[in-house]
Parts: sequence; structure tokens; C-alpha cells
Amino acid sequence: MVDDVTRVSIGVLLLAGVSLGSTIGCNVNRALEELARARAMSADLLVQFTKAADAANRAVMADTDSLSVDYAREAGTAKQAVRTDVSALRPLLETLKFTDESRLLQQFVDRFALYEALDKSILDLSVENTNLKAQRLSFGPAQAAADSFRQALQGIKSASPKDDWHVRALAASAIGSVREVQVLEGPHIADPDDSAMTRLEKQMAASEAEARTALTALTPLVDSGSRQRLSDALAALEQLMSVNTQIVGLSRRNTNVRSLALSLNEKPPLRTACEQSLRALNDALRKRGYQRGRYD
Repeated sequence: MVDDVTRVSIGVLLLAGVSLGSTIGCNVNRALEELARARAMSADLLVQFTKAADAANRAVMADTDSLSVDYAREAGTAKQAVRTDVSALRPLLETLKFTDESRLLQQFVDRFALYEALDKSILDLSVENTNLKAQRLSFGPAQAAADSFRQALQGIKSASPKDDWHVRALAASAIGSVREVQVLEGPHIADPDDSAMTRLEKQMAASEAEARTALTALTPLVDSGSRQRLSDALAALEQLMSVNTQIVGLSRRNTNVRSLALSLNEKPPLRTACEQSLRALNDALRKRGYQRGRYD
């Protein structure tokens, strides 16, 4: 028969075995939970980064100030979520002793810093919308002023029948010069090159001068009833050139053109690099498993 001492020893061993098994089981379960959390965070990192990049692109392409601001804010929110995920995932990978994954995460962090710096510049430019604002002025107030100029000159009459042809020719020349100013605004708004814009501005100034010269030449040739029409035409020309000055100033800022150029040319390689790091991190975590008391 088994003596009392033997029974006690066996009991102690059994209890120790149960306790050890429970400890190992708890450690395994906790480790698997941490691995699942790491996978979820890594996947969310890619989702949030993609959201940020897409929202930033929409901000650049938006055709109103409010939409640009809304999309820029959406991009900022998603980028903050990226930073939050990184802060939570980094210590988790260190706890799991996943050195390769930690390296991939740091690689993403380094690449994301470059991406974020460029993205900030793009978004700051996009929300200004200076090219869109210039375009609205050109299609709105500038168009209205040019139309008023044309309407004023269409009704003028010469003081003498012998000057009819001269008056009509001068009026047509003045109207054509004003339309030339309008036509040149479009290329100025769209052109990214400063030297090209300077050439267009010189052409606008020359067309303005031609219109003013024509109005001056018309003054002694029209009848008394047309003097007010000349005054109205001159006021319309002043209004047009005042708006034109605003258009040129906004166009010179070129924020929409510059933000679009950065988005199309410089941003894609940085975005691709970030996505490559995140996909590599996701793949590495998917391959992880718990076998024989360790992670493989």
C-alpha cells in the first residue's frame, strides 16, 4: 500500500502539473490574442492610410472651397488614426518580440513622415483654390464688365455721316481688344510657368492700351447723345481691368495647379512606398503562428 508520504507527494505533483498547464495555456491564449490584435491594427493602418490618401486627392480635385476644406479635414482625421495605430502597434510588436515586423513598422513610419510633409504642402495649397477663384472671376464679373463695354459701344453714333465708318471701326477695335483681355485670362489661369504668365500679362496690357486708345479717338467723332455711352464704356473697362488685376494675382499664386502637379508627380512614389511597407507588415503578421511554445 502507498504510505501517506507517497500520497502527499503524488498530490503535490498533480497540483503542480495542473498549475503549470494552466499557466502555459494562459500564456498561449494571451499571446494569440496579442497576435490577433497586432494583425487587426496592421490591417487598420493600411485602411486609414488609404483613406487619408484618397481624401487628400479629393481635396485637390474639389471645385469649391468648402469641399476642399472638408476633404482636407477628412484626410487629417485619417492621418491621426494612422499615428494612433502606430503608437499602439509598436509596443505590442516589441512585447511579442517580432523584430522583423518592428523593422517594417519603423520603415513605414520613416516613409510616412516624408509622405505627410508633402501631403501637408499639397493640402495647404489646395484649400486656397486660387485658380478656381480666378476662373470664377473671369467667368463672372470680368465677363459682365466686358459685355457692358460691348453694349455701350454698340449704340454709339457719329457726329458726321462721313465719320460713320471710322466710328464703327474704332468701336469694333475697342470691343475686340477687350475680348482679347478676356481670352488671355484663361491661359494665364491654367499656365504653371511664371515666364509664360508674364508674356500673357504683357499682351493683356497691350490690349487694354489699344481699347483706351480707341475710346480716346472716338471722343471727338461721336454725337452728343453718344458721349454718355463712351463714359459707360470707359467705366466698364475700368471695372474689367480692376477684376483682371484680381484674376492675375490669384492666378499667380497657382495653388490649384501646383497642388495638382505635386499630387500627380511627387506624391505617388511616396504613397506607393508607404503601402509597400504596410502590405509587407500585414503579410509577415499573417504568417505568424504559435507552435511548440514559441512563435514561428
